[in-house]
This record gives sequence, structure tokens and C-alpha cells, in this order.
Amino acid sequence: MNNDEEKILLSHGNGGRMMHNLIENLFLRHFTNPVLAEQSDAAILSMGTHDIAFTTDSFVIDPLFFPGGNIGKLAVCGTVNDLAVSGADPRYLSVSFIIEEGFPMTDLEQIVVSLAAEAAKAGVVIVTGDTKVVNKGKCDKLFINTAGVGSVKDKNKLIRKAAEICPGDLILINGTIGDHGMAVMAARESFKFKTTVTSDCASLNHLIGEVLDQSHGVKFMRDPTRGGVATVLNELAAKTSLGIEIEELSLPMHKGVTAMCELLGFDPLHIANEGKVLIVAAQEEGPRILEIMKKNSLGANSAIIGRVTGDHPGKVVLKTETGGKRIIDTLTGDPLPRIC
Repeated sequence: MNNDEEKILLSHGNGGRMMHNLIENLFLRHFTNPVLAEQSDAAILSMGTHDIAFTTDSFVIDPLFFPGGNIGKLAVCGTVNDLAVSGADPRYLSVSFIIEEGFPMTDLEQIVVSLAAEAAKAGVVIVTGDTKVVNKGKCDKLFINTAGVGSVKDKNKLIRKAAEICPGDLILINGTIGDHGMAVMAARESFKFKTTVTSDCASLNHLIGEVLDQSHGVKFMRDPTRGGVATVLNELAAKTSLGIEIEELSLPMHKGVTAMCELLGFDPLHIANEGKVLIVAAQEEGPRILEIMKKNSLGANSAIIGRVTGDHPGKVVLKTETGGKRIIDTLTGDPLPRIC
């Protein structure tokens, strides 16, 4: 960390360049080991005769309740999805609460009920947890930490590594982008838009399981949460030393999200999602995967949005609606802090 970064800023938690610099220059430097060095959404750990996937996450979203969910539902979805995009079948969760003194019991119960309902829907079991209460003013209402464990089949272990990606591979997404970030922003700022934007917050393990069971050729998956689609694709381009091209006309977006982004000056490619998975698949298998996803309610608006190319290695290029091209960079700054 240089002299300009001696204090932690909100941007260090946005999923973009500053957070990745913090991880590389501080955490990985002191915690380094072969498992952590993979920097995947879930670690694959050898447990003797079989392997498990393990992940952890913390949720500090503001506000706690937003159109389409609340912090309890979000905690389950975020953890389940990190396991699922790593090729694992989520099984067990831990849930820990840090609660500010004076927090309304009715709100807490509503959050717990939502959390339990989403866990049941995802087919995971909450098996352990912890509760801490801190003095009023020492935390902002409620924070939740989770950990998740899942089983992983041998054929899915390499998905998280992106090791087999090559030029010509297709990039797919299971629906509209930017919904979560814009829904939370509207709720936080009490914007009175005519069009209501609802968070896409959802557990994707059943959808992803269908894709993995019914198709071949999935080479990589990632859920584009903080930092959005642009940050995930930039990470992938850097990791593979290949180029990525996406088509603006192919990007699925709700009209309300488009309008909000234009009004507020946001790039929807940098906005967080909580119910989306980006999939890189072999060219010949992409249409089959698209067909599978569209049969699931969480994939009704799925689309092939681009492809991997040998051109402009390490860069993500957007082919615009007008026929031009522009480079899409990793998120810098933090236009939407505390989004998850």
C-alpha cells in the first residue's frame, strides 16, 4: 500500500481495483498459501477420500430491507451462489449476527424468517452460528456473517480456475444486469421513480446444477456481485491473458435500470447483481446451455452476451449499439457503498 492508501476507504470494499489491490498487497502477502492463492469464490479442500467447497461472506447492506429482499435473504443467496459458481452443491451454512443494542425485535424476526425461508428454498441447512450484541452506536443496526460448505464432483473442480478457456468460447448470463444495485440505491435514497426496480437477489444453485448436469463445456462461472459484470470480465481477461468482447445490444436490462443509470450517471456494467451468474462455455455448447437456463424461471431472460477472443489480450471491449467500440475497465471508486 502506498502513502495515498494509508487509511481504509469505502472503495476498498467495492469489489473493484482498490479492493483487489488491498487483497494482493496485504492479505495475500501475509496469509499466502496454495489454496488462498487461487482467489476463487470458494476454496476446494481435500478431506481424505473426498473434497469439499468452503466459503465465507459478510453482509453490511444499507438499508436492511429493500425491494426484493432483506439482509437475511441476501446472506443465504450470496453464500449459496459463491459455492454454486465454484461447481459445488451447497449443503450447510453457519450464520452469525452482530446486533446493535436497541434493534427492534420485530425487524430481527422478519429477517430471520426470510433467512430461514431462503435456506429451505435453496435446500441448505443452517447448522451452527453465533450472536453478539454491541453498544448502541457501535455498529449500524445489524451485520451478518455466513460460512458455507458444499460437496463438489471431480468433473466440476476446474471450473473455478478458468484454465481451459480459449478464443471462441461464449459468455452467457442468466438475466438482466444491475437490478440489485439500483433497487438498493432507490431504497436508500428514497427515490420516487415511476418504475419500481426490484433486486434480483436469488439462490442460483438449482439453476446452475441443471446446467452442469444437462450440458458439457462449462469452463468458468462467477456471480457478478460487487463491481458488476465489468469487474468479473476484467478479472477473467487478466487471468487468461485473452481478450473479451461483449455486445451492448445483447445485454439484458430492465428499462427501469437503464433509466436510473442514465439519470444518475452509472454504468450498469459496474452495478452489483445478486441473482446472476456469468458462464463461459465452449462455442458449440453455448446454445444448449442457453436453452437449459431459459427453462428455469431464474434464467428466463438469459442471453449470450459476448465471446472470448485472441485479440486485445487482457482487455474487455464493448461493441456499442452504434457500431463503435470502447474499453470496459474494472470498477474504480465506490458509487454504491454497502450494497451487500
